[in-house]
Amino acid sequence: MSNVEERINQIIQVLKEQVVQDTIVPRNIRRAAEEAIEHLMDRSKEPAVRAADAIAILEEISEDPNMPLHTRTIIWEVLGALEQIQ
Repeated sequence: MSNVEERINQIIQVLKEQVVQDTIVPRNIRRAAEEAIEHLMDRSKEPAVRAADAIAILEEISEDPNMPLHTRTIIWEVLGALEQIQ
């Protein structure tokens, strides 16, 4: 597995464990994280395209006023990691 794929898998793991499975996080935010994961797992596209799709979804929810502060921090960290994928 390439280094880029490894990084994508780590990002998916963080989203699953710290956003999707966190019941404190509002449902719409968890749903958006699941959608971002689906885009990241779509191996028919180049890693950079998958990352860009996920970034678009996560940026849209990153300013949601209902998002818990710890979740917002995680989303920002994930966005930073995704932006490094080329």
